[in-house]
Amino acid sequence: MSIHTYMLFIGASVVLCLVPGPDMLFLLGQTVAKGRAAGLSAALGINLGAYVHLLAAITGLSALILASATAFAVVKFAGAAYLIYLGWTAIRAKGGFALPEDVGLQKTVLRRIFWQGFLSDVLNPKVALFYIALLPQFVSAQDSDAMTQLVVLGVTGNMVGIATSVIYVFVASKMTAILRRSPTISAWMTKLMGAMFVSLGAKLATEKL
Repeated sequence: MSIHTYMLFIGASVVLCLVPGPDMLFLLGQTVAKGRAAGLSAALGINLGAYVHLLAAITGLSALILASATAFAVVKFAGAAYLIYLGWTAIRAKGGFALPEDVGLQKTVLRRIFWQGFLSDVLNPKVALFYIALLPQFVSAQDSDAMTQLVVLGVTGNMVGIATSVIYVFVASKMTAILRRSPTISAWMTKLMGAMFVSLGAKLATEKL
């Protein structure tokens, strides 16, 4: 793999990371509603989920799921149901979602956000499509080290993803810090985030990928 090909892949990864999707919405929603620590926890969870997709793509599991209509439908509807669940939970929440002052409780909340981000990514079939469709475009099957190149590209893509996510978190946190100080505005932002999740879940359940 040439340096030119590698740089093209990085550019493609940056562009794809900037495209809005369930993971980005979850990341920004947590940041806007709860602040920087929540956003970073979500980003780390999402990034870990991306490595699950990478491992599945390398072992061929993703290809098998995408080739099976039943397995693909299960993953798609599970992801849609999870998004709707997160959205409905946010809509029903009373007040804002500011993190508690108690350190022990705060760690519990951040841990929950981390795993929510992880599941949000793992249950997103579009991420599986990314690895199956994009990675092979930059690797030649005739190369003796094709598998190594897939791993390098996958890890690189995930590093671009976490870097992009962290930038989003810091920008969003800075821009919405004043808004989170108002319980009323914070509550409405939380409900808006929930409504967007429900809408995304419904869209994922009905669209053909």
